[in-house]
Amino acid sequence: MSREEFEEAVGDALDEVPAQLMDLLDNVVFFVEDEPPADDPELLGVYDGIPLTERGDWGGEMPDRITIFRGPTLRMCRDRDEVIEEIAVTVVHEIAHHFGIDDEKLHALGWG
Repeated sequence: MSREEFEEAVGDALDEVPAQLMDLLDNVVFFVEDEPPADDPELLGVYDGIPLTERGDWGGEMPDRITIFRGPTLRMCRDRDEVIEEIAVTVVHEIAHHFGIDDEKLHALGWG
């Protein structure tokens, strides 16, 4: 899957995330990168920002970033439908971090 096709799949996966959840996001942008950091080669996505639960009243923070990694996602999926499903799960997982939900809680909820 080319970079362009993957980015389109990310858009399709974002469309699968419930609108009610997407509407709750505050100052978040999405990115696609080819590979994660070398120290975590199987990482599918990452949230980089200040969770809503930790923000102050000022509200002048830079946008939070959710990055989806193309390489490991493609290596673990067999077809486009599986790629879209995995991206949607990854996006929901990273959005949860935006709301202050940690990995332990996500694993307990089945989104680990």
